[in-house]
Amino acid sequence: MSVVKFQHIRAVLFDLDGTLVDSAPDLGAAADHMRAVRGLPALPFEHYRPHAGSGARGMLGVAFGMTPDHAGYEALREEFYVRYEATLTERTVVFDQVEDLLEALMQQGLRWGVVTNKARRFSVPLTVAMPLFGSAATIVSGDTTPHTKPHPAPLLEAARQLGLLPAQCLYVGDDARDILAGRSAGMLTVAAHYGYLGPGADVAGWGADAEVHSPLEVLKLLELP
Repeated sequence: MSVVKFQHIRAVLFDLDGTLVDSAPDLGAAADHMRAVRGLPALPFEHYRPHAGSGARGMLGVAFGMTPDHAGYEALREEFYVRYEATLTERTVVFDQVEDLLEALMQQGLRWGVVTNKARRFSVPLTVAMPLFGSAATIVSGDTTPHTKPHPAPLLEAARQLGLLPAQCLYVGDDARDILAGRSAGMLTVAAHYGYLGPGADVAGWGADAEVHSPLEVLKLLELP
């Protein structure tokens, strides 16, 4: 882990899926249910997990080998959305150490929030159902602004809601688009190795300011009083 110390940080923002919560079991189950109703055999969960960060696109790619340019993709995607929406909190859990990390941040007077590409259709019921998010200072969803990550707009909106400069915010995520969005917004960035990453991810090539292998390592990056 990098030994860099970040100064003047007043808020830590996080990606949601693969960074704060492990939603891969619910995402994979929704896709596999679609296989089952078509008489197809179940796939091992391990096939789905590395693609969880890509949402419907990743899950349908694993389950059916289908890409967004396929003629029937949009109908299948909406079917996936309906199925996932009905079961999105059945198996999803908070990653180990996340609760301790957030508590430690708040004890130090730092605020925290979420910036996710997950649409409000899914992010709101998920975060409402999990007590962890009751202390979040902001939750920016994929459709809160006209753009999704890697565009910086969602991160800039989070900073605006917090009344902070982007340079006062640290962004933690497990995907290259998280790091690109954070850097484009003028924030310091941390790559979370414990997340989904994606097949063949070159984390070192993302250009993050630091990398962590567990949530609590984020604390070691901060210059705290």
